[in-house]
Order: sequence, then structure tokens, then C-alpha cells
Amino acid sequence: MKNGIYIVATPIGNISDISERACAVLREADVIACEDTRVAKKLFSLLGIPSASKIFFKLEDHTEAAQAGKLVELAAAGKSIALTSDAGSPLISDPGYKVVRRCQEAGVYVCAIPGPCALICALQLSGLPTNRFMFAGFIPNKDKARADLFNKLKDIDATLIFYETANRIVKTLAMAAEVFCGREVAVAREITKVYEECRRGAAAELTAYFAEHEPRGEMVFMVAPPAEKADSGLDVEALLREELRSCSVKTAVKNLVERFGLNKNEVYQLALRLKDE
Repeated sequence: MKNGIYIVATPIGNISDISERACAVLREADVIACEDTRVAKKLFSLLGIPSASKIFFKLEDHTEAAQAGKLVELAAAGKSIALTSDAGSPLISDPGYKVVRRCQEAGVYVCAIPGPCALICALQLSGLPTNRFMFAGFIPNKDKARADLFNKLKDIDATLIFYETANRIVKTLAMAAEVFCGREVAVAREITKVYEECRRGAAAELTAYFAEHEPRGEMVFMVAPPAEKADSGLDVEALLREELRSCSVKTAVKNLVERFGLNKNEVYQLALRLKDE
């Protein structure tokens, strides 16, 4: 195998998601740069790949800049290096990008081996728009920092994606209800595992759900883009009549509110009047 850095995506839950190409790289690599050597060695054991002859190199976020130089030296000395994270695609809210930059600057070969990525899987499961999205990393654990982040991002015309922990998801949903003003949200958890689940709806609805079902597992929190601004010349009554031909009152109101950013109560009252005619 050519000497250089190979960015290898590893399973986020289901071991069968590892690709043949990823296994081949892990099998042939001289050095394994990883977050936690214990996790990496367990993966090798599960995959049945011998690891005794390999050098396991712990890559930590706070010392990554210094460690990058050592990895460049190893590559320059003819070693092949597999860069992994504990789970999923490396560099996504994990150490690694400084290593990649340093290698590129030094002329070291860099190759990406694609595979599982929690944020992409969650977006696919969410039922939210996928044409434009923004990954914003982990949500701060302090209330003010969380609110500041949401307010900073709320007007971005894209589906917002965050990583969150189970013990903070209810607080996050409460803040989302305040900041994102009725927009749909989704929570995906335990992706690719036995209890994989994705719930979508209003923040209050998901809060009620998790009040009855204890939040567990690693989570991805998503927020729908802002609704289109209401057009002052919009014929809401005509649009609502059209919706009511094939939808219930609740669904018709929901569709118009989400599409045009209308006042839900006003549209609901109009829908009831039209339904009674």
C-alpha cells in the first residue's frame, strides 16, 4: 500500500457497515491514528484483523498540531497510516483536519475511504429538506451558549444539524421551541443499531414523547429551514380550499403554515369556516 494518510470511516453501530476497502486499508496500514487505542483495538478484534504488529497512535484534539508533525514524519519514512475516529467519518467533530493540512503542505499522499456518517444518515431519516443543510457540530451544554448558537443560526435557509447527548435533549427541545418558532424538528438516535429511531414534529411534541420514553443513545438533532415569507398578495382562502379537497383540516393548515410562514391560529379559524360551508 502506498505510504501516506488514509482517512477511514468506521461503523457507527452496525459492524456490517464497514466496507471491504476500509478493511483492506486497516489490514495493510502500518500505523493506526485513532481517538482511543482501546476502541480501535476492539474494532480490529471484531473485524478479525490482526493488530499486534501495528503501531497505535493516539490522536487528541488538544495536541493534534504537535502530533501532526510526527505522523508526517512517519509517512515520509515510508509508513502507511490509517486515520480513524471511534465511530463514523473522521474529522467530523473529531480530530484530524490539522493532520490532513500538515500532510498536504508536506506533499504527503492523502486519501479518503468513505463510509458511515451519523449526520448524513440522520438527515436521510429525518424527512426534512435535504437540498441544503448545515452541520453545526455539538450543542453547547450551557443554556446561554445554546440560546446564542440557535439565535445565530435561526435565519439560515437550510436544514440545521447538530450532535446532542441524551441527557440534554429535553433542554435543547425547550430552547428550540422558543427560538425556532414552530418549525419542524427531528431527533435521530441509535442510528444503525437495534433501537434506531427518528422522530419528527414540533419541539413540544418531541418533548412530550421523551417525557414518556427515556432519552437514550447518541443523538442527532435537526431543525427545518425557515418557512417562506408570507406574500401580502397571497390568496390564502383559495389555497386552503384546494388543500381541503384532499386533506383534513389539521393537515391543510399545517401545509400552508409551513410553506408560507402564516399565523397558525388564523389559518385554522379560516379552515374551520370553509369546512362548515
